[in-house]
Amino acid sequence: MTLHPIQIREDKKNYIVEDTVTGEFFEMPDICIYAIEMLENGATFLEIETELKAVYPHEDINMIDFAEQLLEMELIQEIDGQPFNFEKSIPEQQGFLWISERFSKNFFNRFSLFGYIILFILNIVILFINPSFFPHFKDLFVFDTMLINMLLYMALSLLLLFVHEMGHVIALRAVGMPTKIEIGHRLFLVVFETDMSSVWRLPAKERNVLYLAGLCFDNLVLFLALGSMLLFPNLPVVMTGILGVIVFDVMIRVVYQCCFYLKTDLYYVFENSSGCYNLLENAQVYFIGLFFPKQAKSSNEMFQGEKATVIAYGAFYLIGMAITLSLLVFYIIPQLVYVISETRHCIAHPITTMHFWDGLLTILQLALGIGLLLYSWIKKYKLLFKRKLPQRS
Repeated sequence: MTLHPIQIREDKKNYIVEDTVTGEFFEMPDICIYAIEMLENGATFLEIETELKAVYPHEDINMIDFAEQLLEMELIQEIDGQPFNFEKSIPEQQGFLWISERFSKNFFNRFSLFGYIILFILNIVILFINPSFFPHFKDLFVFDTMLINMLLYMALSLLLLFVHEMGHVIALRAVGMPTKIEIGHRLFLVVFETDMSSVWRLPAKERNVLYLAGLCFDNLVLFLALGSMLLFPNLPVVMTGILGVIVFDVMIRVVYQCCFYLKTDLYYVFENSSGCYNLLENAQVYFIGLFFPKQAKSSNEMFQGEKATVIAYGAFYLIGMAITLSLLVFYIIPQLVYVISETRHCIAHPITTMHFWDGLLTILQLALGIGLLLYSWIKKYKLLFKRKLPQRS
């Protein structure tokens, strides 16, 4: 049996195997690496099983099962001269090579990281001294026209999200890795997403900086906004309002990072620091198994020693749910109530007035948003019930 070209890197607890053709990564324990190395040296299944049973006497060794797993991963090139022609997708050429490593290291190096920590502390101090700067749900309503308020928030949110993603891009370029920003969507909003797959080529201790890079830029933007509000208290009302929207958006994004069940940047930091990958999927399998034991036995993909970490992650999962509920209660619902109240007031005006059309267009925006949200939920949960539980990779 011959495998496709692969590269093996030692990680915290296990090994990371890279398919050098597709750029896909798989986590495997040392027993699998031992078997792969023997395969590459031309050993037969019987020879490998005999050797592994001697070296790992407490493990259940079955080379046929292991070969089937390699086949599912599409890592096998041929067996007994019979080639396997998988439709492998070769990753697109990634970019941002025009951003030099030297330039990028001005933002991410040993000393700049301390700077971001100081900015984080200063932001907390400024908010503590000036509680009026703390976001309020009415901060989004800068203008009297509701439609303009919604468009302003969408534009600023998109711009600030791009700045967040550029933090990841520059951090990747600082270690000499190319990347790309893809255009995705969350409901009807266009968003940017940075390809972070190449971080697996780095040692585990170096990945956290790349995961936290977006938050570092968020803290920089937040400091500039809070600093401007502190140093220039007599700015025009509109300018102060726009700064308030920036503070609101960035702080909501920072708090959102604690919602681990959404696989945020902080989730990946926790996952990387613990050395337990696919943590969310394993936690879901484990807790489902508490109520449906048979399903857990057939789907358990945890490596040895991961159970305690998975259980601990459950606490963070619940904290994330509580944070989401808090955002819903203190921000999202009050905003919706305020928008609906103002809209009702607007459509009470004559049809020939600007207020009426502002209210009507706002209603159409809300209806579109709620409709797409319901469609997204229905589609998600239909797939959830049809889909098999996630497998370890």
